[in-house]
Amino acid sequence: MIDEVKKHLVTVEAFQADTHEAVEAFRISYAGKKGILNALFAAFREVAPAEKKEYGQLLNSLKQAVADKVKTLQSQTSQGTQTGTIADPFRPAFPLEIGSRHPLSLVRNRIIDIFSQVGFSISEGPEIEDDWHNFTALNLPEYHPARDMQDTFFIQTDPDILLRTHTSSVQVRYMENNTPPIRTLSPGRVFRNEAISARAHCIFHQIEGLYIDEKVSFADLKQMLLYFTKSLFGKSKIRLRPSYFPFTEPSAEVDIYWGLETETDYRITKGTGWLEIMGCGMVDPNVLSNCGIDSEKYSGYAFGMGIERIAMLLYQIGDIRMFFENDVRFLKQFKGSL
Repeated sequence: MIDEVKKHLVTVEAFQADTHEAVEAFRISYAGKKGILNALFAAFREVAPAEKKEYGQLLNSLKQAVADKVKTLQSQTSQGTQTGTIADPFRPAFPLEIGSRHPLSLVRNRIIDIFSQVGFSISEGPEIEDDWHNFTALNLPEYHPARDMQDTFFIQTDPDILLRTHTSSVQVRYMENNTPPIRTLSPGRVFRNEAISARAHCIFHQIEGLYIDEKVSFADLKQMLLYFTKSLFGKSKIRLRPSYFPFTEPSAEVDIYWGLETETDYRITKGTGWLEIMGCGMVDPNVLSNCGIDSEKYSGYAFGMGIERIAMLLYQIGDIRMFFENDVRFLKQFKGSL
């Protein structure tokens, strides 16, 4: 082991380079995360006790020699570039690669565009919410069992303050400050105290829609869902399954017929051809009353979906964690998408 370090000392001392790229490659080979220095330091535990002192001193000398060599060569190549002795001043500049939008932004913008064409506006609200807007106003009073449907991040010093668990809280604020007719979309981040896995994350994105006016019916909701699924997926065959949400009555889960054309289709639909994409329902009259809207005069519908889920379907992404890792290789795939 000692002989190996001595050989590297000789190599470093003799190394020369006349381009910045060569110097950078040398630096990474020795001082990079997976470089020679880290490997030699990791091997320290295998050195015989009698040789540890000498090995450590040589290793520190090698580390310093690498740093000095890199600094010297970087200075030389920088001066050479300025004087034109190394780099060709007439050589074309390095191209600047154009980035791409995040897939979640692409899907979010696409959904907003679809609904904006039929009159929906955008509303936003705080991510740190109070109990009233996140739960109570939405027909979830204190101790209501449905609160257990969402594992919530509460602020320890004030149990009335929490990280919002859905963007329905934005709709409550909008209804409090606007009079019908209301037609709005509420996109944003939400937070739930869930274990992170390939299919779930403690932070994700929702987009919810709300339409309130006189004589709004479930038939209006179904027609809007057909318009949306046809526009986004190119598929208009849907089914509505009875479900339960505290703030809508009746409530339904929306499935789209994805088909069974490929092996992937069989896998993601579990052989049925159907995929769940969102929840929806008619706004509960109690919610309208809580927000100061006359529930005898007005009615409305609401719907909501997870943007990650839609993106995973559109792009056939199998792991939700990929959206949050900021891996450039992953993000490059979405140039020109949607």
